[in-house]
Amino acid sequence: MGSIGGFGALFEVGNDYKNPVLVTGTDGVGTKLMLAFQLGRHDTVGQDLVAMSVNDILVQGAKSLFFLDYFACGKLDVDVAARVVTGVAKGCELAGCALIGGETAEMPGMYPEGEYDLAGFAVGVVEKDRIIDGTRIAQGDVILGLASSGPHSNGFSLIRKVVDVAGADWSMPFDGATLADRVMEPTRIYVKSVLEVLKTVDIKGMAHITGGGLIENVPRVLPEGVQARIDGKSWTRPAIFDWLEEKGNIDRHEMHRVFNNGIGMVVIVSAEEAERARAAFAAQGETVFTIGTVEALPEGEARCVVC
Repeated sequence: MGSIGGFGALFEVGNDYKNPVLVTGTDGVGTKLMLAFQLGRHDTVGQDLVAMSVNDILVQGAKSLFFLDYFACGKLDVDVAARVVTGVAKGCELAGCALIGGETAEMPGMYPEGEYDLAGFAVGVVEKDRIIDGTRIAQGDVILGLASSGPHSNGFSLIRKVVDVAGADWSMPFDGATLADRVMEPTRIYVKSVLEVLKTVDIKGMAHITGGGLIENVPRVLPEGVQARIDGKSWTRPAIFDWLEEKGNIDRHEMHRVFNNGIGMVVIVSAEEAERARAAFAAQGETVFTIGTVEALPEGEARCVVC
């Protein structure tokens, strides 16, 4: 609703919900932006920006309604800003939400020449009795993993360090493309596929795998007294993670703490629903793996173990 130029954006929720609950999220792209500056790749970080917020609010079952972006720079480069915002628009299209507004801030002396910062804000809605909060997760439940497209938007300080130590060239051929292509692959947006699966499958809990990896993000949705036991060999890990682990001499536990390692979204369902859920996600074009189970929490052990 409304037109461009107002002091605030208007959005009509409609009458599709009996007891609508708004869900909000905000995030940035992190130091992945430093590679965007270095490599001159500004077309995909906008999608990353959208993905980080809409995937976060999705884990509670929320449909993204609208998104706002904040672009800050020292001196505006119109071409760069346009490329970034085009990526934001694509991300919103993939998430099925409206790019309702935003702010472009020009602050001379605040940022080095050629650099900018990004922040994004998503608002979604979920029916009150359909909120997914993980409280129904129990022993015996199955943990599914939806494939990521690469590092997404996390671990880039370590990625840049590994590339520097290895003396690698960003343009070198790698896994059917270049190293830069694989590292800068935009974050997958899971909104449409998950919302479609939710129509027929009872999902008990979800976790968006961002900074902290599986080890720190999965426990955020687990109730007391249970543990996620994940088999680290149960999915196909993209080659970029093997390369980073080898060239950086990174401990496997640290790999699972810093990176998503090929799993961008975790979905927890009952054992009875597992095969139907897998088939439903596959039908939506997702690559899905059965990666673990929920078990009783042994005394003194971590809430998520990748073995």
